[in-house]
Amino acid sequence: MDITDLSASALSVAIHERRISCREVMQAYLERTQWVNPRFNAIVNLQNPADLLQQADDRDVMLARGESMGWMHGMPQAIKDLSNTAGVRTTLGSPLMRDFVPATDSLMVRRMKAAGCIVIGKTNVPEFGLGSHTFNTVFGPTRNAFDPALSAGGSSGGAAVALAQRLLPVADGSDFMGSLRNPAAWNNVFGLRPSQGRVPMLPAQDVWISQLGTEGPMARNVQDLAQLLAIQAGFDPQAPLSIADDGQRFLGSLHMEATNVARARIGWLGDLGGHLPMEAGILEVCEQALQRLAGLGCRVEPAALGMEPSRIWEGWLVWRKLLVASRIAPFLLKADNRRHIKPEALWEHDQAQGVTGAQFMSASTTRTAFYLRMLALFEGYDYLALPVAQVWPFDVDARWPQQINGVPMDTYHRWMEVVIYATFAGLPCISVPAGFNADGLPMGLQLIGRPQADFALLQLAHAYEQVAQDVLQRAPIQQAR
Repeated sequence: MDITDLSASALSVAIHERRISCREVMQAYLERTQWVNPRFNAIVNLQNPADLLQQADDRDVMLARGESMGWMHGMPQAIKDLSNTAGVRTTLGSPLMRDFVPATDSLMVRRMKAAGCIVIGKTNVPEFGLGSHTFNTVFGPTRNAFDPALSAGGSSGGAAVALAQRLLPVADGSDFMGSLRNPAAWNNVFGLRPSQGRVPMLPAQDVWISQLGTEGPMARNVQDLAQLLAIQAGFDPQAPLSIADDGQRFLGSLHMEATNVARARIGWLGDLGGHLPMEAGILEVCEQALQRLAGLGCRVEPAALGMEPSRIWEGWLVWRKLLVASRIAPFLLKADNRRHIKPEALWEHDQAQGVTGAQFMSASTTRTAFYLRMLALFEGYDYLALPVAQVWPFDVDARWPQQINGVPMDTYHRWMEVVIYATFAGLPCISVPAGFNADGLPMGLQLIGRPQADFALLQLAHAYEQVAQDVLQRAPIQQAR
């Protein structure tokens, strides 16, 4: 078996048992990246191979002394290009940031480095991480692992493709409007949006209001996902709303007793009673995934949201435009910068300029009502389920879907409305591979857990994984040597 075929957990064991050296691991991943990445453009700003091999040698010397930094000791890791990496360019996919080299790491990167990873470069993102389609004018588009003519999703598109094509053992990402979930679904891997506050994002302009975005893990299996979450998670005093628990709980056994699986109640929200337009086949593929869980004994039932989706969407728009505008505003202090910023980002910023404090408080009231409604749903269900996306992967040269089944999309992100519910309520949500359409394109199923029930959600996903091997073992397109 090739080194890059190993799961991250198996790789960690092999490194620590010194059956594989860190140098051999680095060589294997660099060779595969050199061979595969030009077609897919998942990893950008790859660092000097000689320097990376030297870092791998240093990790081997540590092991020879009986020292280990942790689970990721010697693992190559490319960081999503929205997160600061000391000494390594962080562009945000923007030409305005093309040459920016941070002096310090973000909190998540510090934690992953402390666990032993070696940063080999970055994974590609949309400009400023906006839009579930990974393309920018700095590095170009990232292409889908199952069809390079199509979108990889986003904003963690580079991370998802790097995972699917085995350019990385695990990957980090972030999620505001499905950015860990959508690319995971479109590349047949797992993506977890943790509970609000589980993985604090630092540095941050604001630590009190800006809570809709979160960083989190992506992996090819649930065990690896949990292991990476254990490293990323934990309280930090600079993030006062972060969850006090450390990540150790995610190192426990993911095995769920059969009786507990059989007691699990799953509410299938589907297309919200016809509110969400869906391309043909998506609901059916997700229902087939739910049948796998039903085969384990889970009780799967149709569920109704119980709150007008249009009200939730309008409240969401206010929150989103204000939070996104605060990120774009510093770049617009210089008027000439407007011509270097993509129109979707400018739209977000400009839309926010007329929002009043009263309107924001009204949107916050809507968010509170929605959260309470979700709690009421969890009185009858242990988990809620939705498709991850409303469309299949689309042409890589398109900016975003203009319509779904003849229904026009009135914003550049309306086609991803299906992902806002977990985000708006701050709930943990995992994208699990659901299946494929007739064209061989993958889709994912969202499973949403109760507040801060990330571990229970991982356990359910692990149970699902055992009966979904036919989906998980389906290989992406192979690059000829």
